[in-house]
Amino acid sequence: MNSITDVAGIRVGHVQRVGEGWLSGVTVVLPPPGTVGSVDVRGGGPGTHETDALDPTTLVSTVDAVVLAGGSAFGLASATGAQLWCEEQGRGFAVPGTVVPIVPAAAIFDLGRGGDVKARPDADMGYQAAAAAFASGDHAAVERGNVGAGTGAVVARGHYKGGLGTSSITLDGGVIVGALAVVNALGTPVFSGSGPQKSAGLAVPPQGLNTTLVVIATNAVLDVAECKRTASAGHAGLARALDPSHTLADGDTVFALATGAVELDRSTEQARQVSLITLQSAAAEAARLAILDGVMAAESVSTAAGDFPAYRPAGE
Repeated sequence: MNSITDVAGIRVGHVQRVGEGWLSGVTVVLPPPGTVGSVDVRGGGPGTHETDALDPTTLVSTVDAVVLAGGSAFGLASATGAQLWCEEQGRGFAVPGTVVPIVPAAAIFDLGRGGDVKARPDADMGYQAAAAAFASGDHAAVERGNVGAGTGAVVARGHYKGGLGTSSITLDGGVIVGALAVVNALGTPVFSGSGPQKSAGLAVPPQGLNTTLVVIATNAVLDVAECKRTASAGHAGLARALDPSHTLADGDTVFALATGAVELDRSTEQARQVSLITLQSAAAEAARLAILDGVMAAESVSTAAGDFPAYRPAGE
């Protein structure tokens, strides 16, 4: 399906509200239990939650859900709802009497794009998105465009509508690398081979703050450090897809998840390096494709805050 859900066990759920001042939402990526994860935050203006827990030097190596939300820092409250859903399902780090779900989150800035700056995701929306992800089943199609955390996204200094996209790449040996992206970038999308790109002009000031969020998932066996390196590789795809990227006004963040279903070739040190480099190169390309997919899938929106037309590459 050319989707992150091509990776067995990865599920995606969206919740969004549009109208009556709203233009925002939440997306939850729900991996199978035992999935290893890490993150690489490179933007100058990130809004994140629990990302420190994904460092390779910390205690817990697994991730129970990843929450992507609108609402800037306020929207990170949606992670609490997803965490509650995970606790009810027994997903998390076992402690006496309960479990503590590891639910990292990142948010984009879409405050006020629907007209009301107080219309932003909360814990209930996070809970609903987690439940929707679980209910979707394995290998389900992923909605794209103006959905979930991509509902209020814009690109090119706020001149065009951004959105949510996804992609996947299949490698030799049954390894699959998928990506999901929420594109709310200051930069302009770069579509190779489509001629000169539209530009909002470097002299135009940023409209609010911006962020591109990416979740990379693979069915390969990776440890936390290898997931960290895979997340880092994903930023290369972000830089290829957006110009500029990783600016002071962007909160660009890439998560990486490894479900551990397929062993890489580690028979020799050279084989190990080749396997990891191949996978991480695919991660960069999957991130690039998911970002461009999110832009192309986005539909025009008009709200009390303004008009956000769909972006189309020059020459189309």
